[in-house]
Amino acid sequence: MIGELETVGTERTFHPTPPLEQAWTRAHGYYQRKAALWLCRRPLRLQTDEPLISFSFDDFPRSALYTGGEILNRFGAAGTYYACLGMMGATTATGEQFVRDDIDILLSRGHELGCHTYSHCHSWDTDPQTFEQAVVENHNMLRRVVPDSAFETFSYPISPPRPQTKMRMAKHFAGCRGGGQTLNHNIIDLNHLRAFFLEKSSTNLQAVQDLIDYNRQERGWLIFATHDVDEKPTPYGVVPEFFETVVHYAVDSGARILTVADALKKLRAAAQG
Repeated sequence: MIGELETVGTERTFHPTPPLEQAWTRAHGYYQRKAALWLCRRPLRLQTDEPLISFSFDDFPRSALYTGGEILNRFGAAGTYYACLGMMGATTATGEQFVRDDIDILLSRGHELGCHTYSHCHSWDTDPQTFEQAVVENHNMLRRVVPDSAFETFSYPISPPRPQTKMRMAKHFAGCRGGGQTLNHNIIDLNHLRAFFLEKSSTNLQAVQDLIDYNRQERGWLIFATHDVDEKPTPYGVVPEFFETVVHYAVDSGARILTVADALKKLRAAAQG
């Protein structure tokens, strides 16, 4: 049942959402997903002689680097960290966020720093012009804290993007990642790369392993996403043991583990000949 749980003192009351409002919410969500999937595409045929897997982290909580990144490095791999520089040093719903020195450590360990807007803008509720301004602001702040640097890839915060937002992002990034709980294969959309959020299957390891196996069969590109990696994760993260098991299985599958930017470079080179 859809609704809101209200807590007053020790009393908890559930307020169900009216059926008509539930129907509207479902219809609106369906429209958002389909519009983001099919409109304003930037297609590329995925051609690779080996399956690819990338590990990405939204918001860049510190645990994603010092726990998740350490696990990746132990397997000779690196990840992609999508940062909102306006949240640097803050504590948010996904935990303690990165600080300035963490960026240098991240880059020194071979990871990719990606863009997530300056202030974590909602990808659908924010009008495309304002959304683009938040991306430019994040670019400008990055140049101030890490001169001569630039973001190569992007991740949409919170929701699927508006079609016009996809068009605007194409001017700034080699590829933009969304969600979708699936892999990329055949014809992919560089303006809306599909990803699989690990926290949504944190109690179903078999589902994750099955997707890795399917990615191997299809010789596709599987982009995993999550937020924090902690012994006591937020609802948006996973525990280290689960994350390490997934990384180990991905490596054993024979997939090549690349950052999102490096995977895109490999795919573009293959598409060009």
